Amino acid sequence: MGGHRVRPWLWMLPLGAVLLLVFVYPLIEIVRVSFTDASLVAGEPYSYTVSAYRSVAAGQDFADILRITFLFVLFSVVFQLLLGLAIALLVDTARRRGLRGAMVTRTVVLTAWAIPGVVIGVIWRMLYQEGPSGILNYLLGLVGLPGQEFLSDPDAALVSVTVANVWRGTALSMILMYAGLQTVPRDLLEAARIDGAGVLQSFRAVTFPVLLPLIAIDLVTITVETFNTFDMVIALTEGGPGTATQVLALGVYDQMFNQLAFGRGAAMSVVLLLINLVMVGVYFRYTARREAIT
Repeated sequence: MGGHRVRPWLWMLPLGAVLLLVFVYPLIEIVRVSFTDASLVAGEPYSYTVSAYRSVAAGQDFADILRITFLFVLFSVVFQLLLGLAIALLVDTARRRGLRGAMVTRTVVLTAWAIPGVVIGVIWRMLYQEGPSGILNYLLGLVGLPGQEFLSDPDAALVSVTVANVWRGTALSMILMYAGLQTVPRDLLEAARIDGAGVLQSFRAVTFPVLLPLIAIDLVTITVETFNTFDMVIALTEGGPGTATQVLALGVYDQMFNQLAFGRGAAMSVVLLLINLVMVGVYFRYTARREAIT
């Protein structure tokens, strides 16, 4: 029998080969190219140097991209968490009370999660279209308000992109929070009510501690996803007006395929990778500390 036993690592070889080919090798190449002055201009030679990183560190354009990205991520994550939790609480309360529409609400919210980012960008571009033909400006006109420059004003454009991203990402937060609410012990909630605890007190003492691990997972997930947002932004604003909505992932694309600065674009992509690794590292440290306490 022992001679016919198949070692487990043999089953992992095909998967390992695929991961090396499509993930590890390109990652190593990006890091390698980031230490060059390579350009996508045909036939142009390159040399190994750290000039790309120096250019990124000293460049005002990169500082502006980081500022735009962090504002975009900060407000997107905060509102996705809050709205996702609020919708999950409402849907869970409606379900427990047998109210109609809970299933429809969940379906509508999940629809935003299923729509591709490019399609979402196109949809919101139609909503934000300026002039009387724009849907939002038409609605504003019905209530006597002036039309807004949603995408042509730099400050308004960043707010508009953030709103679209919040609408897109709230669904994932709602899914995680709703799943967490199903694990809250109902007997503890009943005991809290018998002891005279109000809705907010019950949430703080019973519901929130149960949801805290899921909130941590959701926080890391949507933060990493928002840092990597590309498809929706390029379909909605293409980074404009000017560079007002050029987030980091879009900045990498612009450097590589518009400016043809392959080395500098690779260096920016390494910075994006490091940010993602820091977020994942913070999450693993949090979970390890929580497991040590429990």
